[in-house]
Amino acid sequence: MRRSRRATALRTVAVTTGEPAGIGPDLCTELLDTAPQGCRVVLIGDRSLFGRARPRSARKLAVPDFNAMSRPRAGVELLHVPLAEPARPGILATANARYVLATLDVAIGGCAAGAFHAIVTAPVQKSIINEAGVPFTGHTEYLARRTGVRLPVMLLVGGGLRVALATTHLPLRKVSAAITPARLEAVLRIVAGDLQTMFGLRRPRILVLGLNPHAGEGGHLGREEIEVIEPTLAALRADGLDLVGPVPADTAFVPHRLKGIDAVVAMYHDQGLPVLKHASFGHAVNVTLGLPIVRTSVDHGTALELAGTRKADPGSLQAALALALELSRGAQRQASHW
Repeated sequence: MRRSRRATALRTVAVTTGEPAGIGPDLCTELLDTAPQGCRVVLIGDRSLFGRARPRSARKLAVPDFNAMSRPRAGVELLHVPLAEPARPGILATANARYVLATLDVAIGGCAAGAFHAIVTAPVQKSIINEAGVPFTGHTEYLARRTGVRLPVMLLVGGGLRVALATTHLPLRKVSAAITPARLEAVLRIVAGDLQTMFGLRRPRILVLGLNPHAGEGGHLGREEIEVIEPTLAALRADGLDLVGPVPADTAFVPHRLKGIDAVVAMYHDQGLPVLKHASFGHAVNVTLGLPIVRTSVDHGTALELAGTRKADPGSLQAALALALELSRGAQRQASHW
């Protein structure tokens, strides 16, 4: 994959701490020692959560409070959002579900106000949010709704790959009906556009997977390729997009297929992501495309069994923060260009 361009200006990135009973707060605590130099990191969450995974002798942390009116300086600050009730590592509580959403709302509001240049999200527990009476399918959909975006696109970056999804959190039986010409065109335009504006790729080359085994085998294993995917790709090529496919998913991720490719678009969640996660699990980054803000996240869940144990690997959160900084600089370059 081609590398994107970089810039050097000081940026402010909000990091939401995720499910308080999971490993998110522990990973965020690690950022006190490992945050990249030359950036301002604002942790958003309850102050009581930070330091619980450190030795008792080192649990008192001098983290300054975030002040949006102060002159930005490199380092880590805290924007306190209170828990509804004390959190216990590994023990979910429906009372704190709305706290999790509140941290996201604070981060989104900060971006809208110009206080933050990007958001990094630690993992949340979808089940407990739904059990609290709030319909919730994931960060991607929630951020899209809160920012007024109709169609967000999930992109994972890692192991030398960028893999985007035409559909995200859908039951497999609903995928075929969801892949319409209009949706596929919108997804591909968003992927191509954000690869240009955020990743700095002038004319990204995108590999598109088929839906069915062997990309439909000429219609014998399904007609979605013939009736939807191929005509949509042809129309977009005529409009200037550099698209390859549809290709069978089982042979798409081999070196000769990926040579010169900047991103792969898979038709559904478990078609493309197992390959990427095999190549880079624990260090991959989830990026939401199509938003008016830059948002990255980790590639893993809440790992309740590891919360408070000091055994959680912060690699994915650190990678998500580094990529958020890079993408926010790319978005800034594009804005200044226009």
